[in-house]
Amino acid sequence: METRLGHCLFIIFSKWIWLFTLTSILGGTDAELRCIPSCQQPIIKAVPRGPSELDFTHFGEAPTHEFVGIKDRSPGAKPTAGGDETHNAAESTTSEESSSKVQGNNASCLQKDALNGQPKVSVPKRAAASSPSESTATQNSTGDVQHTNDGNGNGVDETVGLNDEDADVASWRRARSARSAETWSEFSHEDGEYASFSDQEEFELPSSTFALTGDTAHNQAMVHWSGQNSSVILMLTKYYDFNSGRVTESSLWRSTDYGTTYEKLNEKVGLKTILSYLYVSPNNKRKIMLLTDPEVESSLLISLDEGATYQKHSLAFDILSLLFHPEQEDWILAYSHEQKLYVSVEFGKRWQLVHDGVIPNRFYWSRMGLDKEQGMIHLEISVSDGRSQYITCKLQNCSDGNKGKPFPGFIIPNSLVVQDEYVFIQVPVGGQSVHYVSYKRNAFYPMKLPKYTLPKDLQIISTDDNQVVAAIQDWHQNDSYNLYMSESRGLFFTLMLENAVSSGGPEGNIMIDLYEVAGIKGVFLSNKVVENQVKTYITYNKGRDWRLLQAPTTDLQGNKVYCEQPYCSLHLHLHVSENPYTSGNIVSKDSAPGIIIASGVVGPELTSNNVSIFITSDAGNSWREVFQEEYSVFFLNQGGSLVAIRHTPLPIRHIWLSFDEGRNWDKYSFTSSPLYVDGVLGEPGEDTLIMTIFGHFSHRSEWQLVKTDFRSIFQQRCTSEDYMTWQLHNEGEVCIMGMKRIFQKPKANARCVKARNQYISQMSDSCPCTEADFECDYGFERQIDGSCAPAFWFVPTVTSRDCIAGDSFLNTTGYRRASSNNCTEGTLSKYSPRRQKCPSQAPRGLQLLTSEGTLVATLERNVTFLVFLEEGLSSMTSVTVDFGDGTAISYVNISSIDDGVKHIYSKVGIYKVSATATNALGFDRVVLYLHVSCQLEQVQLSAPSVVVKNKAVNLTTVLRPSSVGTVSYYWWFDNKTEPGVTLDGTMSFTFSKEGSHTVTVQASVGNTVRQDQITLAVYDYFRSHVLGFSSNLDELNPGVSEWREDISRVVKSNMVQVTGINEKQLLVTVLPGLPTTAEVFIVPGKRPRDGDMDEKWAHLDQLSQVLLSALNQDLIQFTLKPGVQVNVYATQLSPAPLVDSSDSGHSGTAVIMLVSVVLMGLAVFVIYKFKRKIPGINTYTAEQPDKEQEVIPTVTSIVIPNPEGDKLTSLDHVDVQLDSKGRGYLPSHTDIKLSDEAPHVF
Repeated sequence: METRLGHCLFIIFSKWIWLFTLTSILGGTDAELRCIPSCQQPIIKAVPRGPSELDFTHFGEAPTHEFVGIKDRSPGAKPTAGGDETHNAAESTTSEESSSKVQGNNASCLQKDALNGQPKVSVPKRAAASSPSESTATQNSTGDVQHTNDGNGNGVDETVGLNDEDADVASWRRARSARSAETWSEFSHEDGEYASFSDQEEFELPSSTFALTGDTAHNQAMVHWSGQNSSVILMLTKYYDFNSGRVTESSLWRSTDYGTTYEKLNEKVGLKTILSYLYVSPNNKRKIMLLTDPEVESSLLISLDEGATYQKHSLAFDILSLLFHPEQEDWILAYSHEQKLYVSVEFGKRWQLVHDGVIPNRFYWSRMGLDKEQGMIHLEISVSDGRSQYITCKLQNCSDGNKGKPFPGFIIPNSLVVQDEYVFIQVPVGGQSVHYVSYKRNAFYPMKLPKYTLPKDLQIISTDDNQVVAAIQDWHQNDSYNLYMSESRGLFFTLMLENAVSSGGPEGNIMIDLYEVAGIKGVFLSNKVVENQVKTYITYNKGRDWRLLQAPTTDLQGNKVYCEQPYCSLHLHLHVSENPYTSGNIVSKDSAPGIIIASGVVGPELTSNNVSIFITSDAGNSWREVFQEEYSVFFLNQGGSLVAIRHTPLPIRHIWLSFDEGRNWDKYSFTSSPLYVDGVLGEPGEDTLIMTIFGHFSHRSEWQLVKTDFRSIFQQRCTSEDYMTWQLHNEGEVCIMGMKRIFQKPKANARCVKARNQYISQMSDSCPCTEADFECDYGFERQIDGSCAPAFWFVPTVTSRDCIAGDSFLNTTGYRRASSNNCTEGTLSKYSPRRQKCPSQAPRGLQLLTSEGTLVATLERNVTFLVFLEEGLSSMTSVTVDFGDGTAISYVNISSIDDGVKHIYSKVGIYKVSATATNALGFDRVVLYLHVSCQLEQVQLSAPSVVVKNKAVNLTTVLRPSSVGTVSYYWWFDNKTEPGVTLDGTMSFTFSKEGSHTVTVQASVGNTVRQDQITLAVYDYFRSHVLGFSSNLDELNPGVSEWREDISRVVKSNMVQVTGINEKQLLVTVLPGLPTTAEVFIVPGKRPRDGDMDEKWAHLDQLSQVLLSALNQDLIQFTLKPGVQVNVYATQLSPAPLVDSSDSGHSGTAVIMLVSVVLMGLAVFVIYKFKRKIPGINTYTAEQPDKEQEVIPTVTSIVIPNPEGDKLTSLDHVDVQLDSKGRGYLPSHTDIKLSDEAPHVF
């Protein structure tokens, strides 16, 4: 027992000693690297590294052809957004990038590998120009930056990730320990290298190390090597504060001897200047642009001599992204945070505003030969109501008169993509998004996909070789896309590959597992989902035929590999490097055609476990396993040699070189002390055979720049005797894409220096055409036997689409030859379409829509109608457009209305618009109903202020202007959530409860909605009177609700003062319109009076007679403004107030007064005698009493206000005789019980 316990303690103590030793030795610094293209330099990020902080699986972003490196994310890791995958429109920085295309939000990019320029597909969420913003992922071929967020949500440049590193290392160690037991017997104790390598003879490379003294705290670096045989290297290091999200320190270093020594340039640029980004002109790499941190100052530092001297220029705006012209080295577009686009034609010295409201990353330079002018810009600008418009502008004059509108209508926001000969947009039609394309800047036409292809998403992958490759996610797909290929015009698409694997990047971009092999046209690799397994396929004829990859016949130890297709094959990870300092999961190079290096597995499907490195020398026909661990492999000497650096979190000092396409490797030491390697930088083109390796000796050390010189390895320049030829084939078939191609490559172990132009040597010869040179045409599908037959939905006899523009068409045979296929004769005539004269047929498939894609138009504004005809000879077909308002227009042929038909409507309404296409054989007609409206300014809801309970009340609306077109009304009562809907502005409603009730109405016309709301009071019974005002009030009535409320309040206040009636029993509402009128309501008090209904009515009649008496004696009046006195009277009870206007005495007035007294007495007698209600007194009740009320008021005296200023007094006394009740008196206002449930009116 004691022995066992001692043994356990010894083991624990030994492990503790081992952990302590490892912790002491492995202190170091890991670096995060990130890519930018040649114009904006990539960033290296360094983060302290210890035994628990080892991560080699995630490395930076945005590849550029100038840089190579060693640390990339492991195969299985999800790709980060970046780099070449977000390059903007048709930009290329070198000849090797000629196929690197630009895509927008709904477009994908077939991009090139950082080191070698080979394309890899990604689909950015938004295309971008070079971005100096650390929180914005943008890029084009002029350079940009990627970003992610740290744990606190701060924007961070995404480079090598060092979070969750313990988990990454544990996973790495578990995976590798299993492999080690199977393949390697032991580790080398020196730097973790395998014994089989360590036992080899070691060679030493000439190298020199330079430490960037004083930059210990800096965690990011951007490096630029001018190339073109230049010895200048620029390096910008900076400290990025993740908490504040900004750069707080920076240093600029410059080397003129290929990186042997560096000079610090902080004094030249200003000791207090903080630099954030480094840009280089893609057309002249001697021109350097440095951007300062906008938090401190907004300026540019410009150098025209490779960074030797600088000039500072202030900026009036903050730069978010840059787009350099592909040909003019001094022309730059700059996009600001305010969505404004600026242009400079002097390399940033002066800037001029081009346009505001520009959609981010939706601006493109024109191309000579396609656009009318070189200095033209394609823009997508934002317009009202969330719509965009595609316009073109002249370089320095983007006024309205100089704007072009290639598409007359509006487009879906963020949908413009200008790429090579094609322009892509999306147009809203009937609530759906329709994709349009323009070829060679001609008219736009809808893209034709196979019928019943219902895309959830469509991304443009590439436009190489005069064809469009698009990735479409169909309605039933989630993690995969189907690939389609078009003919030359980009109109008609056929299926290329189903279920290609897709994944999402951190910036919302879409990554498609499709890789174009560099150096050989037509060769692609793709990962496809087959029965829930991911398998790798290869094509040699641009997607016509695909097959699985053949697994290696033996493993690295020479053991036979048993792998039979289709159950077992080689599967590769196809994520290219998004970091300029890494090689990525797969790499190929134009200067080394046929060589592909990739990480992958052998088995039934692609996995991320037990990944090895494989290489092929014959373009994918046969593969060899070269490493059973993850290595970064780079091309050297124009692809004539290979350099491998191991992926490891440990410090290393060795690299491996191969001179025979990876069959044998020599071990070289590049430094005497082990280095934590962060990345590798090589000159563009690798002409000088010099590489710079970046890293740290420990986590507290400065950046170490190790210049490695390979020139001593190569004895001489290559001659013709150092080359051999190899022929491209596909499993023995040498005719590929209609040609036999023979390439030159260096012989094995030929240690000679390749010249730049020696790698392009190849010979080709055309082949006779066979069925294999043709793909299926639009509407046809590949059958099991390889033939093309019509799809069930397709009718070949009606496909005369070319007859719309001409008198002949190419009648398809079901096959079409790819534009990049060069076969001749043979079966060419058998499968090629045959030109035929357009048949005489009636027009068919006529389409009519508005340019905005809606059925709503605005009065007195141009409406553009677009007319399309699917079939029918346009030159022989006339078109008539009837606008539905009594006017029509006819065209001799449909081709003359490509720009649309414009019309202006002068009246609102719904118009039946029709288009009729006619020729000698028949006609076709299409109809749409257009709603023409004008802007609704106001809706006003009208209703009585007081209504009777359980009695329907009519609610009406008034619109301004009164005639606006078709209006929909939505009604809400109190707190109901579901509205009532009507097509007219009236609503009848019954309120069942007493109290205050709210009514809300909305009027909707087109895209405009207006609202009004009122509050009603509901009672069982009440009295009301209509009031009039002296005419001088009409002259000052502004017709606004606030004015009416103020007049109501003043009138009510006067009534309360004169009559003594409690203010809570009076409600006054001034009505809209002229002449100005009002209504006064006398409502019950809050607490009901005792007695039957007769007594309640009698009480209201008492108050009513008091009020009427005051009105008839002109006692209710107010001063509107000095000198303007307004009288209020009851319009239906008595005539207008009597005013003596004569100058000859009082006889006329006396006579009138006498007549009035007689008439009043007679009226009182008649009312009393016949017990009839007094005219003009409106009585409202929910249930009338059985007996008509009898009320006989007698006004005896009312105190008249003293004109000199005496205060108004209340009633002196009022005699009221009630039926069967005798006589009494009007109680004072203190005796009347009043209601406080009145509505919010005066």
